[in-house]
Amino acid sequence: MTTATRRPLLANPHAQRIVAPLIVGALLLLLWQGLCTGLDVPVYLVPTPSAIFRTLVADWSLLFGALLVTLRITFLAFALAVVLGVAVAFLFVQNRMLEASLFPYAILLQVTPIVAIAPLIIIWVKSPLPALTICATMMALFPIISNTVLGLRSVNPGLLNLFKLNRATRWQTLVRLRIPSALPSFFGGLRISSGLALIGAVVAEFVAGTGGSGTGLAYQILQAGFELNIPRLFAALLMITVTGVLLFGLMVTLSRMALSRWHESEME
Repeated sequence: MTTATRRPLLANPHAQRIVAPLIVGALLLLLWQGLCTGLDVPVYLVPTPSAIFRTLVADWSLLFGALLVTLRITFLAFALAVVLGVAVAFLFVQNRMLEASLFPYAILLQVTPIVAIAPLIIIWVKSPLPALTICATMMALFPIISNTVLGLRSVNPGLLNLFKLNRATRWQTLVRLRIPSALPSFFGGLRISSGLALIGAVVAEFVAGTGGSGTGLAYQILQAGFELNIPRLFAALLMITVTGVLLFGLMVTLSRMALSRWHESEME
């Protein structure tokens, strides 16, 4: 009678994705704490992780309320980017001339610094929430358009010829061939766009915060910088970073749920 050998924890690919980064993060935090303590670095220059954690706990209600404001803008912008990006991508795929005429203008959304145009948008749009949402949407839109167009164009030629041979309509080809083929690229765009939506919300809040109208995490970072409350500044940065990681993880989970049963990119 033989007994099954147990695999080491880190030999499991799923455990590697969780345990290995946690180990590296813990080591970096210990190194950070040790250097700041050993070199007696002033807290107003670089606070220790323990000081940041104490500030996070003490100011939790303030920072969490600001996080909710930033998340509201982020999710609104992300939803708008997905809807508009997918609609524009479908139009581009249906008409080559339309794509050639308008795609360069879509590129402008990617290369134009949002910091430069955010003040104009905030001036033109009187209400703060729509203005900040527009700024964040502009940052998050291009990855959806480009990745979805790439996916819709990346169709197996043999399958496309098969659809033509069977006289499939353009709608049938779109729904039954192009959209399933585009899903991996689309979810890749979601991973990028979710982070850009958060960045766009924070950048827009920075611009609005200088005018006294921002109440999100970016505004708390500005206030903490003015007051030299560096632990609170780092605590707000930590919340933004963790939020970005969680958003990315959510997009990865959605991609795995949609693709793991049939596409090789998500199969173990």
